[in-house]
Amino acid sequence: MDRILLIDGHNLLFQMFFGMPSRIPSRDGRDIRGVVGFVGGVLRLIRMISPTHAAVIFDKETHNPRCDILEDYKANRPDYSALPEDQNPFSILAEVFSALDVMGIAHIEADGCECDDIISSYAHKYGGECEVYVSSYDSDFFQLITDKVKIIRYRGDNTVICDEEYILKKFSTRPSLYADAKALFGDSSDNIGGIVGVGPKTAAKIVNAYGSVEKMLSDTAAIDNEKYRTLIEENAEKIHRNLTLIRLDGHSPLPFTKEEMLISYPMPRTTDVIIRLGL
Repeated sequence: MDRILLIDGHNLLFQMFFGMPSRIPSRDGRDIRGVVGFVGGVLRLIRMISPTHAAVIFDKETHNPRCDILEDYKANRPDYSALPEDQNPFSILAEVFSALDVMGIAHIEADGCECDDIISSYAHKYGGECEVYVSSYDSDFFQLITDKVKIIRYRGDNTVICDEEYILKKFSTRPSLYADAKALFGDSSDNIGGIVGVGPKTAAKIVNAYGSVEKMLSDTAAIDNEKYRTLIEENAEKIHRNLTLIRLDGHSPLPFTKEEMLISYPMPRTTDVIIRLGL
């Protein structure tokens, strides 16, 4: 069976740029630890998963359509544009792209949508016919999990592969209802406010008892718990907005065919990639 590895590029980029403990000098004395870490992370993920196909999807620093729904969407994220190169992870993007070319791994910056949308589109299209692994710490991807789609929270030897059992144990609900629960409790990392007083546990209880957000909003009278019914009715607009922001519906165009994501073995070593980059 084919196995597809999809990597959230910015997520791994930030992890390696800020997480590598020691300075690694290039031939001209620049610190290239972020590039070395990124390459090493990708190669380790490939060794871990043994995919037949792979792609790395990055966000592009352009207008985010979700900001048309919520002006402050991700407004809590720091602005790196005014920072010096040694503090700006985007300063190494060109070298990271070149490294992926050396490794023969398809990559692209999402334009007109988010990285999440493209990755989810691949999961929706191919998740029924082959195994799909998504490498990211973005919890929105949890909604994609099925018996064939899994999320990798990469952290070297402490990497966790999240499946249906993981979500049920951690959030007390199924992956198919995760986005609905999150629409109730919100997402502070994306600056999405939830219902005041509703956390993940309460949200799970609500969706487990009454189903999806669409089902609850279409017939609030069916919610026999008065407290929950009032919360849903008084926050209906916010809940609907949140679900629109959080849901990954898989409708974005796919930038690569499956054949274009085919990878070749053996993969080069990290040092070989760095040498070929002239670093």
